[in-house]
This record gives sequence, structure tokens and C-alpha cells, in this order.
Amino acid sequence: MANKIRLGLIGASVGGTWSSRSHLPAVRASADVELTAVCTTRAESAEAARQAYGARLAFDDYRKMVASPEIDAVAVVVRVPSHYQPAKAALEAGKHVYCEWPLGRTTAEAVELSVLAEARGLVTAIGLQARANPALMHLKELVENGYIGEMMAVHVSMLRDGVLTRPSHRTWQRDAELGANTLTIANGHTIDAMRFVTGDFACLSAAVTTQAKQWLDTGTNIWLDVTSPDNIAVSGRLKNGAVVSSHVGHIPYAGSGYRMEIYGREGTLVACGEDSPQLGEVVLRGAKGGNELTAISVPERFTVASSGTPSGEAGNVGQMYALFARAIREGKAQLPHFGTAVELHRLVDAIKEASDAGREMTVG
Repeated sequence: MANKIRLGLIGASVGGTWSSRSHLPAVRASADVELTAVCTTRAESAEAARQAYGARLAFDDYRKMVASPEIDAVAVVVRVPSHYQPAKAALEAGKHVYCEWPLGRTTAEAVELSVLAEARGLVTAIGLQARANPALMHLKELVENGYIGEMMAVHVSMLRDGVLTRPSHRTWQRDAELGANTLTIANGHTIDAMRFVTGDFACLSAAVTTQAKQWLDTGTNIWLDVTSPDNIAVSGRLKNGAVVSSHVGHIPYAGSGYRMEIYGREGTLVACGEDSPQLGEVVLRGAKGGNELTAISVPERFTVASSGTPSGEAGNVGQMYALFARAIREGKAQLPHFGTAVELHRLVDAIKEASDAGREMTVG
């Protein structure tokens, strides 16, 4: 293998996409990963991406790209319904795979991909980037080292504004069956960040609702019916005995952003951000044996992304690529991987089932 991991990125569109805002800037700054190839669905856009991002190869068919001997690993950065096929093809071609979350449109797809990767002995990464956020990595360490003592209660909230409208290229997300909505994405990232720090649920109750039953397509000025949920409230207990509550919602105006509060017998820890910890920076504060929260700095040792990696959306993705490359070189999986994704898919299923059944569910 070359000194750098040779990456082929599927979904390398130029301008405005998640890959152009996060993955591509992170890879360009990486000392561990080389952007060897890009792939889109059209030859012209693939060539434009190749020139824009400095890749050596351009493909308009992911099957040809994953078969290339010049590729060590593949990143799947396309819409959720299209994750399964290219990820499966890459694994079958013997490539390590970094796929965005959710891993599949359904839990069954996620399980199949995880089993296939394990059977082939391949390294995987799933785009649960909050687990690579330096602030949350430090927060997890503080909890594990006893900063708050016995954990007693946890509250999480993540509220984004703008639920009433969508540009035309995003109105497809109104269909719950396509697997890309507030329940799976915003709630998935938020709940996973919590369980990364505090531990897993033992039991839960939930309300999964669609409060805005129509979206205005701002491109056509037409109101569209919506089945995707936009508010998810979860309450329950963690395996460590702490009570937990979470509210993730897409609301009309003035969203309050992200907040996680962890209360223990000996102290309190709070993490706050303007958006999901998957996307941006998080500020930590703590109170140990008192009622005044003070700022907690994050040690530099938690920043593993290459020097020069942009902050913001690309920052945590850069962290992920550094961990992905390390796992490939060491030949062993590191969190978060496809197995982590399967766990979260099953938790999201349990949240939906608890809401549909109107009763508490045992988890795991």
C-alpha cells in the first residue's frame, strides 16, 4: 500500500453538497489520505470534480471505480437511499469503506453490509462524526474518570429551524420510507453522541411525530405532503441507572441548537453548540461540587486531524479520516464502524416502535 491511503470518493459533486463542504476539504488537507479518484453519475461532472479537487482519476460508474487496483478505500457520500449498492460493491471488491450515516435505508441493509465487511476482514467507518468531535471525546473521558461521580440524569436537545420549507433538491426527504429524515439523521446523530458519552439505553418510551405535514417547495412554490417525522421525544433509563430525556426537532423558527446536560452525584457537565456535534464545534462547561458552571478547555491530544484541516463541517470529517487511515494501517476496526451503525439503526427502530406501540421498550 502507498504511504497515503488511496481514496475513491463516490458523490464528489462540485459546490453546495455535503461532500464539497466537508469530505473533499478534509481529504485535501489530509496527510493520511490521497484523493485518488472521484465518481459522479455523469462523465462531465466527474471530470469537473477531478479538476476542481485535484484527483488523478474520474469515473461515472462506481462499479468501475471500486474495481480499480489504484484504489485502497472508498468513501460513499451520496443520498441515503443510494448508500447500499456502492458500499456493497466496494466491499465485494475488497476495498475498505467509509460510508455516511445512515448506513442503509433500512436496518436489514445495514446488517448485510456489516456482516459482509466483517467476513472480508475489511476496515469500515460510519459517518457518526460526533464520536470524533474533540470536545465530546474529552467529555467522554471526563465522565469515565469520575468528574461527575455517579451519573443520575441526562438531558439532550437539538432543535433546528426551517421545517416549513425545502428547496426542490431536498423535497425527496419528505418520504419517510427513503430513510433520510429527522428521526434517522438529526435524532440519530444526537442520540448516538449521547450514548457515546453516557452509555446505552436500557429502556425507553418515545413520541415520534410529524408536526409539519406539508412543506413548501421553494423552487416550484407548491405545498407537498410529508410523512417524515420532524419531532422525536425520548425518555427512559440508561444501563447505568441514570434517567434520560431527549428532544430532537425541526421547528419553524429560531432553533436553539444543541445541548447535552449530564448530572451526577459529584458534579455537572454541559456541552453546547449552534448545531449538531456531528457538524460543528462544541463548548464544554462543568461544575464540580458546586452550582457555577465554568469553561472546560479541550486538550490538543484529542485533535487527530491533519494540520490545515478546515474547521466547521470539515473538521470532524477530517478527524474521521485520520482514524480511518490509522485503522487501515493497523488492520483493526476503530469506532465508529459499521457495527456501530447497526447498533444505532436498531436503536432508532426501537424508538419508532415504542412510539407506534405507545409503551416502554427494553433496548438490547
